[in-house]
Amino acid sequence: MTSTDTAIGAESKKGISSKGLSAGSVGLLGAIVIGISCIAPAYTLTGALGPTVAEVGVQLPAIFLVGFIPMLLVAFGYRELNNAMPDSGTSFTWATRAFGPWVGWMAGWGLIAATIVVLSNLAGIAVDFLYLMLSQIFGNNSDIAALASNPFINVATCLIFILIATWISYRDMQTTQKVQYWLVGFQLLVLVAFGIAAIVHISNGSAPDPTPVTLDWFNPFAVTSFSAFAAGLSLSIFIFWGWDVTLTMSEETKGSRKTPGRAATLTVILIVIIYLFVAITAISFAGLGEDGIGLGNPDIQENVFFALAGPVLGPLAILMSIAVLSSSAASLQSTFVGPARTLLAMGHYGALPEKFARVSPRFFTPGYATIVSAIVAAGFYTVMRFVSEDVLWDTITTLGMMICFYYGLTAFACVWYFRRRWFTRARNFFFTFLFPLVGGLILAVLFVTTLIDSMDPAYGSGSSVGGVGLVFVLGMVILGSGVVVMLITAKRQPAFFRGEMLSIDAAPASELEDIKD
Repeated sequence: MTSTDTAIGAESKKGISSKGLSAGSVGLLGAIVIGISCIAPAYTLTGALGPTVAEVGVQLPAIFLVGFIPMLLVAFGYRELNNAMPDSGTSFTWATRAFGPWVGWMAGWGLIAATIVVLSNLAGIAVDFLYLMLSQIFGNNSDIAALASNPFINVATCLIFILIATWISYRDMQTTQKVQYWLVGFQLLVLVAFGIAAIVHISNGSAPDPTPVTLDWFNPFAVTSFSAFAAGLSLSIFIFWGWDVTLTMSEETKGSRKTPGRAATLTVILIVIIYLFVAITAISFAGLGEDGIGLGNPDIQENVFFALAGPVLGPLAILMSIAVLSSSAASLQSTFVGPARTLLAMGHYGALPEKFARVSPRFFTPGYATIVSAIVAAGFYTVMRFVSEDVLWDTITTLGMMICFYYGLTAFACVWYFRRRWFTRARNFFFTFLFPLVGGLILAVLFVTTLIDSMDPAYGSGSSVGGVGLVFVLGMVILGSGVVVMLITAKRQPAFFRGEMLSIDAAPASELEDIKD
């Protein structure tokens, strides 16, 4: 146990406390790698480039940058909250301390719901690219690729992926880091190679539709309409999601008050650099044409890299399939970190049954919470896969709302928790007030805009329930289910909701009163 754990454990009964996790097992590099893994750049880009281009055209780099701004501003808020009270519950714990148990519980629910949706879909993507890779290995055999369309084979393979990811996540964080170093390193190398190869083709004139880069690409005001801007921004927010996993590992990180915040900030900055490089080179190489490998072609937008890998990488095209497979598999495993540790914290503080607070005596990981996360994700994917692929796609679209919901709540929690420090010095004004406030407001506006737009039956897959868009219905079902479960839990676990386990608090005016590492 580190001195930080001792200090945290010494806090009052109603304050934050340690949970028995393996302290000091993750360093700055390990946290950044796991953060990048959770975002899954290769997997995310192959699915997001096409739809985002469809909304905003060549202004894709501008939208990526605009989406980056609220993420960076919110990341500053996360950093300040973690510096004051490092806790694996992150959004749940911090919103509880700032606004009370009811708001805090819903913030935790938003994080858990978002990650469960992503876990199930990551496993599904891994299945698709596994059979795609096998088909490429065996001479582009379409029959092998078609196996992913068989729901029974698809679900069975998906469950195997989830089982493997659960086993790795159940073990100590050292195992997780070792796996992630290889998987993340490989996908980043392939993405960089893809960008460089595209530049070579553009330079020697072999690109199919070379499109010169102009400053207009970086002008968000050039987007044709606010609806297109909001839709593109919503997709942009999604592609940055996942960096907060670095904060959920705070109790297992060396220098738990400083390192996770630094890792979160560096992760977001590195990701935006990667995204801009790949996006710019892809548009410059393929253009925005609506046929062939043009990024405006709706037939390739669900899997852009599959269409571009051959023309860009030639005989090495299979590396892109392996990269996307490794990206989704890596993210599947690392994404377990977030919900498992949030559930652990909720159990620890009495917001959920005590069994969620169980830590493996051998591996010092949240064993019970990890297994529950895996079972729920597996069940969710299985049901949705047999119900409708459109429903499964719409759950991912709904994810944008969940991200805005709990990221926004956490940003506002930062502002309110540090209210006594807003004007004590210039740094505090920017990092505990202005930056998280602006980030939270942007996400709040995006949440409301998406909520209104998603009521249109044409939104998302075009599915509807009673004339209302399915994305809106799913969002309301997820949030409504959270309220129902919270009310049931309040009857069974009343101490937490009376503020007896984790009380409302505010940061003292003087930073000298904070516990230092």
